[in-house]
Amino acid sequence: QVQLVESGGGSVQAGGSLRLSCVASGSIDSDNVMGWYRQAPGKQRELVASIVYDGSTDYADSVKGRFTISKDGNKNTVSLQMNSLRVEDTAVYYCHYYRNGWYKQTRAWGQGTQVTVSS
Repeated sequence: QVQLVESGGGSVQAGGSLRLSCVASGSIDSDNVMGWYRQAPGKQRELVASIVYDGSTDYADSVKGRFTISKDGNKNTVSLQMNSLRVEDTAVYYCHYYRNGWYKQTRAWGQGTQVTVSS
């Protein structure tokens, strides 16, 4: 089992920045994919950014150039640096872990952290 705990959410004005952190614990395998999803009221949960075990990253078009995903410190901590925040970035942000192994698949979600951007 994998447990994910997010932190760093809060309220900021448009144009400001926030840094979200996610700490993974439990049965962690190094060959994993971790990412951040978000869900705004009335909208589907969407992938914001992901980082693969080899360090490669992908971003939703809406956040490219503004958000950066990284693994900071130990390999079990992933962060999302959010710059130039917009009102439409307001959502609950969820950390996600996935590993497709030879004999099992492991997937986990964090509890979510609220990000509110005001005009």
